[in-house]
Amino acid sequence: MADAAGMVGHVGIPGPGPFIAIGLVFAGTGAAFGAYWFFSNPSAVMRRAIAISLGVVAFGCFGAATVLPLFLGARPSLGRPSSRARLEIVSPGPGEVFRGDPSSVVVALRLEGGTVVPFTSLRLVPNEGHIHLYLDGSLVSMTTGLEARIAALPGRHELRAEFVAVDHGPFEPRVMVTVTFSVHG
Repeated sequence: MADAAGMVGHVGIPGPGPFIAIGLVFAGTGAAFGAYWFFSNPSAVMRRAIAISLGVVAFGCFGAATVLPLFLGARPSLGRPSSRARLEIVSPGPGEVFRGDPSSVVVALRLEGGTVVPFTSLRLVPNEGHIHLYLDGSLVSMTTGLEARIAALPGRHELRAEFVAVDHGPFEPRVMVTVTFSVHG
């Protein structure tokens, strides 16, 4: 994280690799359209030569857009990031009973060894992410804090909280905790 590229990626802004690749794709697309236009109007030998030249430029731009970001440090991730974070549900407590139809349940969490960050990025940083809350297996909240309020209908419920990476995917191993509670109308 000490290098400038790492700090840029740290705040969710990619380094220069993706921008160069996108520029090369646009240049290649423009050259390909130019080649097509010149080649489809073959009134002169010079137009064919220009069309062939633009075709070569387009092919080179697409090839460079594929390879150049790898030389600039963009490395594809072959696996999920790891995390040593530990997540705990402070509230609701196991077996706690709430009243209402629906009941507004305050969820309070404790996270140790991880940092909740308010952004989404494709640059995965171990121990940085946000919280997903699932009620009875359905996603009900994505939060960048350790407190949330969810609505629950009468019945027995399972609340699962998971600390996920900044791309919304799970850490490896997963950082999650589950609690059951009830709501009476």
